Amino acid sequence: MSGRIRPSGSAVISSPETQTALWFLGVLQQLRVSGEQTGGAFSLTDNLARRGSGSPVHIHEHEEESLIVLDGNLRVVLDGEDHPAGPGTVAILPQGVPHAYVVTSAEARFLTLHNPAGFERFAAEVGEPAQALTLPPDPADAPDLAAVAAVAARHGITILGPPPRV
Repeated sequence: MSGRIRPSGSAVISSPETQTALWFLGVLQQLRVSGEQTGGAFSLTDNLARRGSGSPVHIHEHEEESLIVLDGNLRVVLDGEDHPAGPGTVAILPQGVPHAYVVTSAEARFLTLHNPAGFERFAAEVGEPAQALTLPPDPADAPDLAAVAAVAARHGITILGPPPRV
């Protein structure tokens, strides 16, 4: 990508009635603002996850990811270093830097901002439409990391390893 994508200049009002929700790798993920709505500038998701849920260690080729913790606690791993992240913590995870998170409290709610947008297309391909605005059922097995990595690669994301442990 040669430069930053800019919002189209159009106003966006996104209400829960028009937003989509996924069960994505053990997380209830509500897409509050999509890249389509922002002209590709960014996407914003609202995430609810239980203890032990986390992202695989990965690198974004195209976007910066920011986590904003609203409730509960996460452990953010950034370039091999652990960082506790409680309510009010903002973690800015630059493009090209290995990172992951894991929920360390019973539950956690956090926002993710991807700049520019695009991550939401990966999540939609790997996840499934949420049957309710609740945590997904406990999975019988861990996700197939190789299958997730193959989909991720098509979206400019390199999976380096499994999620961190609590």
